[in-house]
Amino acid sequence: MGGEACGLRPHALVSTEIFRKMSWISMSDRQKIFVSSVQKELEDERLIVQNLVNTDSFLSAHCLPVLYEFEPASPARALEECLSALDQCQVCILIIGVQYGVMPGSVSITHTEYRRAKKKKLHVLAFIKGDRNLQREVGTESLLAELEKDGLKYKRFGNVIELQKEVRAALVKLLRERYAIAPTSDENEIAFQTIEATSVFESRPMDRIRWEDLDHAVALRLISAAEQRPPESLSESDLLTGATLRGLVCRDPSSGVSYGTAAGIVLLARDPSAVFPQCRILADAYRGAEPDGDPRDHEDIRVPMPVAIERAIAFIDRNTRHPMRVVGLNRVRLDEYPVEGLREALVNAVAHRQYEDAGRKIMLEIFADRIVISSPGLPPAPITLASLRKGKYRPCSRNPVLAQCLSYFHRIEERGSGFRRMRDQMLNHGLDQPLYGTETGYFQVTFPGPGENLERLRAPKAPLLVTPAIEAQLNPRQKQMLAQVLKVGSVTSGWCVKKFDIVHDTANRDLNDLVRLGLFKIEGKGRATRYTVTEPKP
Repeated sequence: MGGEACGLRPHALVSTEIFRKMSWISMSDRQKIFVSSVQKELEDERLIVQNLVNTDSFLSAHCLPVLYEFEPASPARALEECLSALDQCQVCILIIGVQYGVMPGSVSITHTEYRRAKKKKLHVLAFIKGDRNLQREVGTESLLAELEKDGLKYKRFGNVIELQKEVRAALVKLLRERYAIAPTSDENEIAFQTIEATSVFESRPMDRIRWEDLDHAVALRLISAAEQRPPESLSESDLLTGATLRGLVCRDPSSGVSYGTAAGIVLLARDPSAVFPQCRILADAYRGAEPDGDPRDHEDIRVPMPVAIERAIAFIDRNTRHPMRVVGLNRVRLDEYPVEGLREALVNAVAHRQYEDAGRKIMLEIFADRIVISSPGLPPAPITLASLRKGKYRPCSRNPVLAQCLSYFHRIEERGSGFRRMRDQMLNHGLDQPLYGTETGYFQVTFPGPGENLERLRAPKAPLLVTPAIEAQLNPRQKQMLAQVLKVGSVTSGWCVKKFDIVHDTANRDLNDLVRLGLFKIEGKGRATRYTVTEPKP
């Protein structure tokens, strides 16, 4: 686990329309893999393959799957465009279930795609859902018979976990044989554990919220961060492309309408809880060390989850203490807890929670002596509390698409070190390291606070108001003026005249120089004029 999505790259299963728009992606060193199947019947499997390649660090570096989603109303044109997309690929993944699919001619589109791949001498990887005794449509049986006649070896699978294992193994073997490249043992172990832990929740195709009704402002921030492109350079079409690439949007082949997937609703819906009641953060701030029925502050956060994390951080900020400390010629505002450690824990809670549990929400509780963040579901196997406490574990996630997108949004990039970072941030802040535990099916991270001993808090490496370059421009009087403001909050020209035995013109000149340097600001007028410190910009 970890707030980051294991340092993944932004590639995904895409439609042909999107594939044509992807000139900004360098694809020269990746195998383009066409995914062929009956769409409606095997929609879950198609999205699972997308998310596998999208979130596997080894596969995403070397493979780019391509998916064409057609509208049955024009099967002839759909076939032409499917074959055009297939011709640009090096590998064809063929997934076969019960149904035969749309037939623009004597055979189905899927059957035609197989024959075209065979004619083009593409490497075909076939995966059959169900055992030999499963009753299939006549056309499907003829396709299977053709595969056997051609001597094509195929793998059977019974569920999406088996499908992911078989697809990954086949692609790893192909890359090893063709290019002599192979994943490391760590990459293999992380991939295996992630496949075992992966929930099917985030890959569910939905028809509840259209792309047009998702929050495009949040999508803009996400896609801009993921692709490292200026927001102003992204068009609406770019946003749809980027969201589809990352498994957040899926196009309904029968209507041509793009809908948010389950992951897309969690991340981009204006109120995800309207579809999934569990997609909320319940925040409470208590006066003492125990919960009571009358918290001093409460918020039920129901917004896109990346924004919900920011709202939760703001809730913490207004319900914790922020002592001021003078460091040299600077006044520094301290936080009671390290903000980035809290952010990491909140990202983890959103990314790795058990979304199938629709009755429970993420809980944020602020007490006088600690902060507790509770996420529904225990750590996915084989991660244990003991391994988390020792810092000896390989990262995996129930929801790798959510984890990947949140890592882009919150700029959490280092792979597999989320809990170690939380520990280091707490210790560097002068506090005890976080505590990990479980309670009634929740995974909990507890941040012990400083109690009444605020002196133990360490000043962070914050932006300085007075940098060494600025300090070199100050005369001794101005340094004392600044020190006085940091101590009592303000000075006047009259105080300067008396303190330094100087005339008003000299005092005003010194003070105006401090204003010009951006260190002081003027408040009041006439005899009530006073000078206060300018807070440094973060």
